[in-house]
Amino acid sequence: MNPRYRTAHRGSILHFRSDPGLQDDPASYEYWEHGALILADGHVEAVGPAAALLPAAAGNMPVIDHGHRLIMPGFIDTHIHYPQADVIASGGRNLLDWLEHYTFPAEKRFADAEHAFEVAEFFLNELLRNGTTTAQVLGTVHKQSVEMFFRAAAERGLRMIAGKTLMDRNCPADLRDSAVEGEREMRELIETWHGRDRLHYAITPRFAATSSDAQLQSAGRLAREFPSVFIHSHLAETRDEVAWVQQLFPDSRSYLDVYDRFGLLRERATYAHCIYLDAGDRQRLAASGAGAAFAPTSNLYLGSGLFDIAASDAAGMRFALATDVGGGSSFSMLRTMAEGYKVAQLLGQKLSPLRAFYLATLAGAQMLGLADRIGRFAPGTEADFIVLDPHATALLARRSAQSRTLSELLLVLMTLADDRAIASTYVLGELQELA
Repeated sequence: MNPRYRTAHRGSILHFRSDPGLQDDPASYEYWEHGALILADGHVEAVGPAAALLPAAAGNMPVIDHGHRLIMPGFIDTHIHYPQADVIASGGRNLLDWLEHYTFPAEKRFADAEHAFEVAEFFLNELLRNGTTTAQVLGTVHKQSVEMFFRAAAERGLRMIAGKTLMDRNCPADLRDSAVEGEREMRELIETWHGRDRLHYAITPRFAATSSDAQLQSAGRLAREFPSVFIHSHLAETRDEVAWVQQLFPDSRSYLDVYDRFGLLRERATYAHCIYLDAGDRQRLAASGAGAAFAPTSNLYLGSGLFDIAASDAAGMRFALATDVGGGSSFSMLRTMAEGYKVAQLLGQKLSPLRAFYLATLAGAQMLGLADRIGRFAPGTEADFIVLDPHATALLARRSAQSRTLSELLLVLMTLADDRAIASTYVLGELQELA
């Protein structure tokens, strides 16, 4: 049996054990200003104070000293569109206008597998540059868009979730599949890729308005047949979209009820946005075990609305942060946290810095059913982590020097930092070298 390959990383260390909530529960996180993270074969062996862990490590393993920098689990982006990397920062009057003029034209190019692979490589490098080590990703209607994405992710050893977008109506003819074709291609993708390496498949109707009853029935059938696969779609992003879905599905009580009727509401189901929900919808979402992807940069950029954190908490809903590139305006979860803070402010609510970082790490892992593998530094979890530099820019360094508490430092990071503050990104304990 080969000996285990062990390494130690020294620096300030923060990870979460549970939701800090509104009161920043001190039992919800562990923080060591002088900490050590011990790895063995790409997994966490131990974490704690450096004074307790490092003497035993001396001479037995390499010790990488990150100095004043902050070591955290890698960010988890719960909703993002890789084919929209080339239309980020495009103007649009609203969601439906943006889809018509930017999204659909960009997605047509993914009929070309070489183009899909080139974009996937750029996209994954950009995620890693911004400290995101896991994401739940939409492809296009083209089967090869997902195949190329999984191929690029597998080459990097990443834990990623992705799915082919389903659309059989209310979309351009050359971006349309059918219930039969969509099910056949999904089945092939699930059987080839789901559970291979660190990859997972997500059944992905774009949103209810672009799928017929037959296609949604097909998606629900596969969800029952393959209970370990994910479900990923959009829900109640804008008022116009909600009204349109009501016209298309007049027998459903609500937009959420459409998905529920077709068997698409369960654990490992994620619905992006969830802005225009009533109390009954939020309670049903919570009871089902499904979760919401809170995408503040997208909601603000497209003028969609404001995610109600307090109402979601009151219903016991699961939710976590998402960039929603390309409607979202940044790949950075730090920038996303900053916009989430502003959304809460606009609603007279609170998003503390500790909770913001929880929503970008462990909350996503919990919502996705992956907290036994990623999102925290428990022994045996996969060593996907980042190193944040609070001195990455002159302004950050000056402001960080005045931070008296961990919460103050995190607020500075989420307000002022961007990809420049990601000093390094590690996947299964290996440093990612990015061009």
